[in-house]
Amino acid sequence: MKSLKWLALGLVLLLAAGQLSSASAAGKTAKSAAAPSSAKSKRAKPICRDPWLGAIVVDAATGKVLYEDQADTKGYPASVLKLMDLLIILEKIERKELAFTDQVPVSARSARTGGSQVWLAEKESFTVDEMLYALMIQSANDAAVALAEKVAGSTDGFVALMNRRARELGMNSTVFSSVHGLPPAAGQKHDITTARDLSILCRQLLRHRDTLRYTSTRQRPFRTNVPAKTVIMRTHNHLLGHVEGCDGLKTGYIAASGYSIAVTAARQGRRVIVVVLDSATRTVRDAKAAELVARGFAALPAVAPPASRPPAVQAGGRKK
Repeated sequence: MKSLKWLALGLVLLLAAGQLSSASAAGKTAKSAAAPSSAKSKRAKPICRDPWLGAIVVDAATGKVLYEDQADTKGYPASVLKLMDLLIILEKIERKELAFTDQVPVSARSARTGGSQVWLAEKESFTVDEMLYALMIQSANDAAVALAEKVAGSTDGFVALMNRRARELGMNSTVFSSVHGLPPAAGQKHDITTARDLSILCRQLLRHRDTLRYTSTRQRPFRTNVPAKTVIMRTHNHLLGHVEGCDGLKTGYIAASGYSIAVTAARQGRRVIVVVLDSATRTVRDAKAAELVARGFAALPAVAPPASRPPAVQAGGRKK
């Protein structure tokens, strides 16, 4: 009888152990099945919209808004924020704190910067002028880092200058976190702005005569002193040469936000600024930006014809 009792007890223990093992396996299977969906839920969807997340058209001379649609919606500017890099550097040059001919050394960090670049190598050195062409034509992220380190000692220091200047200009919906607009690394935040804020930045930049020298250039060689390593830089702004009077300003793209552009064009002595923020495709962005340029000029008040002068009258009352 005792042996039968021990046998029954053993069977009970075996059954219990099997149930625990099955429950554990089921739990692991459930967790495994849940993991992919959890990862997908953490992967943020692009914030871009068709035709845009926000857009605005401004009279460059007066700042008057000629058209807007969701102009205060916050989005990611991507490389369009390099316009703030340019503004800070041009202002420092005009204050004699920096010169176009100053050398910009290339650090290991700037040489490692990815995305669009001119493939800077550590210990190379280029003038501020050449680096600004790389920044605006090629949208070179490595040049952005090198310039930031030259001006402020570090990218963090330069970002602080960017945010301070944004506050001074009244760009109250803008927060910069990088000097280049690349997607943020782990623990970092996206750069944030609006179409309206970018139009404010563009107006300020257009007060500096050298701005259009950089933004209107469609192609230029970089590192010409080393023919084997010369880079032929080509603009990302496809409206240059295709939209009448277009001479700037900057494009931007990251997967998280789609395609953005800040455009300016001048016709018959008048100028408009167009910002398209976070469009779903490049072709839509460019087409809509071109449409908004035309819309902007059409919305400008008509220019009064010059007053006609009466013909001069000679002595004796005879007309000349």
